[in-house]
Amino acid sequence: MKIKKPKDPKKTKISKYTKKKERNSMKNKKNMKRYEIKNYGRNAGKIWTTLNKHGPLNQSALIKNTKLSLNDFYAGIGWLARENKIYKDRIFYKLGETNLTNKIGEKAGKIWRLIDSQGQVDMSSIVKKTQIKIQDAYSALGWLAREDKIKTNCKNKQINFQLK
Repeated sequence: MKIKKPKDPKKTKISKYTKKKERNSMKNKKNMKRYEIKNYGRNAGKIWTTLNKHGPLNQSALIKNTKLSLNDFYAGIGWLARENKIYKDRIFYKLGETNLTNKIGEKAGKIWRLIDSQGQVDMSSIVKKTQIKIQDAYSALGWLAREDKIKTNCKNKQINFQLK
């Protein structure tokens, strides 16, 4: 009877499928990290720095200069609105005492009540159950993040929001 030697893990071939799956898994981990609450503050900082450097800018110019996604942009706006640092004048954003409290603060309250009653919710549930546009939902989540009231939880490759 011959005894088989265990295979050397370094010499084991990895299929193309496995390699692709691992790459996708890494991409998902990076995407999940992107939605961590601490990034909302970083995004707000990018917006503030850009406005401080260039003066009033419209949304597309701000997104271009900060290289933020649309959702990250709105989360940063919500954060800055809660800090009372951003003002919107028709289509231009500028630094100053905010005029966005009523718009964003009210929606933040709706989302907070939803999360409080559900325990944790994903973005599609927030939009569906509160009937808030996705951009406004991200602004409201930025507001709540600045108040340190929410955290994210990744489950089944989906970002869920819950109260701290």
